[in-house]
Amino acid sequence: MDRKLIMEALSQVNDPELHRSLTSLNMIQDVVIEGNDVTVTVALTTKGCPMKTTIVRSVEEKLQSLPGIGKVKVNLTEMTAKQKLSLFGSKPTSPIADPNGKTQVIAVASGKGGVGKSTVTVNLAAALKQLGLDIGILDCDIYGFSVPRMLGVENVKPNAVEGRIMPVPAYGMKVISMGNFVSDNSPVIWRGPMLGKVLQQFLTDVYWGEPDVLLLDLPPGTGDMALDVARMIPKSNLLVVTTPEKLAAGVASRAAQMADKTNQRILGVVENMSAFVCPCCGEQTAIFGTDGGKELAEQLNVPLLGQIPLTLEARSFGDQGRPIALADESVTAAAFRTLAQKVAEILRITIAAKQ
Repeated sequence: MDRKLIMEALSQVNDPELHRSLTSLNMIQDVVIEGNDVTVTVALTTKGCPMKTTIVRSVEEKLQSLPGIGKVKVNLTEMTAKQKLSLFGSKPTSPIADPNGKTQVIAVASGKGGVGKSTVTVNLAAALKQLGLDIGILDCDIYGFSVPRMLGVENVKPNAVEGRIMPVPAYGMKVISMGNFVSDNSPVIWRGPMLGKVLQQFLTDVYWGEPDVLLLDLPPGTGDMALDVARMIPKSNLLVVTTPEKLAAGVASRAAQMADKTNQRILGVVENMSAFVCPCCGEQTAIFGTDGGKELAEQLNVPLLGQIPLTLEARSFGDQGRPIALADESVTAAAFRTLAQKVAEILRITIAAKQ
């Protein structure tokens, strides 16, 4: 066994919370080689790290895949205060809000509730992750949060290190929601001004790193949170979600008009629940009408980026805490993958223009 070979293998193991390799985070404290047996000491960001079992398993699996390897032992320790300070910094910053940062921010908005905005947010995020992008999800719906349940992390509390909150890992993505801080699905009863403070904390106190894309699941309408997002993240893009009904599309146009007044770029329109797909014969029925998304896109002079069908499996996946976009064979998954490819292409054009 060669130390260089061991370190190269460990450079392919990521911390599940920080989404960076153990070597780049300086978490590998020591490597001891005795014949073909290897002992690795990993320094956790905090002694009570909830993902330590995952880290140990990942290190063991990676090293055991090397040819000629013998026994693999993983010892755990904790980073020193100096190491934590070097990693996280002493002052909270928000690279997400930095106009010159690499992170593309997509605020997913709707004019009214019940159009599947959170479903689109979660599944678009999962589909973008499948394209190889580093993805974060910020649930901005403080009162009506649903992202944790859709991702199966509703009872997972975030870990804190040196005053920074670690996003909750879910399907390889970084997630933060008010739902991860309250117990027993308790209601949040706050006045409007508190929302801006929570958003500020979620942007600065959460250790996001610099993901390629951060998706914001906005509450419906044009209230305080939507205005705070436009103020704190001026580079954010808007994705408008509607259903085919004319009423829903008309209400959604208000959110888009607000984005225009706050100088946010509108990426396009997504028509959710465009048609119900029969689970028996596959026939599609437009139970909510037709052309609402198309007409809204034409009114706003933006593209209709996707039409997401309504299926029973999409509902069942959501109840199980799994994004339907990750299903192997599904018309809904295929629609989200197509949507993700279109969004990724638009974002690449934006990135190229900035460079």
